[in-house]
This record gives sequence, C-alpha cells and structure tokens, in this order.
Amino acid sequence: MAALTVRDLVERVLAGHAALAAVGEGVADEWQYVADLGAVWSARLRDVAATRGTESVSSTTAAAVHRLVAETQAIDDPHRAIDWLSTLPAAALLALGEAP
Repeated sequence: MAALTVRDLVERVLAGHAALAAVGEGVADEWQYVADLGAVWSARLRDVAATRGTESVSSTTAAAVHRLVAETQAIDDPHRAIDWLSTLPAAALLALGEAP
C-alpha cells in the first residue's frame, strides 16, 4: 500500500467537515455561521494541501486523523456538529504539524 500524503488526509478531513456542516445546517439560526466556518476552514486546509500535499505522513498521523474523522461521523446532534466544525480541522492541522 502506498504511503498516504498530506493531501490524502486533508481530503478526508474536508469530507468529514462537509458532513458535519450538513448536520449543523439543521439549525436555521446558525446557517451563516456554519457556512462561514466551512469557507474559512476549507481554505486553510486547502492551503496546507497546496503547500505540503505530496509529503508522506506517518502511519501514526494517518491513524490519528482517520480516528478523528471517524469520531465525527457519529455526530447527529446539529449543535454538537457545529461545535466540531472548528474542532475537527484544528485538531487535524495539529496532527499534521501545522498551526490551526
């Protein structure tokens, strides 16, 4: 199996983030906040992928990011999903050695 790259993990986080946003959009009063978080964090993650995308990541880092995204997949409460819209990308960036 080929080594995973930063870009691979960023794409995984972006997919998880989009799923959280879909759950969070259920709170009508928070729609703009959810959209803003999506735009800001997606841009930050894509910048990292553009800069470091082809770098290989350790199996430990890959496992940590996959576990983090898996944790978010169980979230079905819209308010909790909104909380995780900042937590998921920030934690993933830290795992990748980046500042959130």
